[in-house]
Amino acid sequence: MTDTTSATSPAGPACAATTCHRTLRDHELHLGQTICDPCLHTIRAWLGEIPRQIVVIEASLQRETTGTGGGRSAHHTAPLPGRDDTLNLLATFAWADDIRDPYGDAHGDQHGQLPIAGTLIPWVRLITEERRWNPPAVLTPQALAAWLAAPKPLDWTSRRPWAGDMRDELHQLMRTIRNTTRLRPQRRPCPQPCPRCDSRTLVETDHQLYIDCTQPGCQAMFTREELAFAARIHPAVLEAGAA
Repeated sequence: MTDTTSATSPAGPACAATTCHRTLRDHELHLGQTICDPCLHTIRAWLGEIPRQIVVIEASLQRETTGTGGGRSAHHTAPLPGRDDTLNLLATFAWADDIRDPYGDAHGDQHGQLPIAGTLIPWVRLITEERRWNPPAVLTPQALAAWLAAPKPLDWTSRRPWAGDMRDELHQLMRTIRNTTRLRPQRRPCPQPCPRCDSRTLVETDHQLYIDCTQPGCQAMFTREELAFAARIHPAVLEAGAA
């Protein structure tokens, strides 16, 4: 099971993402990863969330109006706040555009939030150039996100020195998208006790692989499969102790 006790130990190298405070565990180091498994799975979850968020962004642009008796119009669907930002997120971005490179250096006179495609294309381009892989056939945000989330590109990315930069940039992109759509993953308590500290402080979040223990001093992380296994062995442990 996933235990963050070793992941937060100062003994190992830190996860390369500045927005993460974990250290790399033995199996992650063995694989050559520069970011931890939770960050890797978070990236995959964010990339999978982008197409669903785009549906909401596109719907916000379809503002239906009808005329009324006094020459007024009424919104059937209220527009989301920050309409300029909404339009900017869906703007196109050419493959050869060089507003900034994936390592964070600024170029040109770009102001404001990059389009979703403008955030994803440089990472796809970097990977395809380094690995000589073919990019997606179309450069829509949905296709770019699906390409980056595929096991082969994402696993390879997790071993690159810039993987933490990609994680941090996607983190900022998802904050912008969610602030625009007001659509955020929901958090809910998990009724099962934590296998590590036995407290009922487990919380699961939509689209996230790991379920977190929020108990101070524990903060372990478990997959749903690990929790299901713990639920099966817990009665056996109790029976063995009573025997």
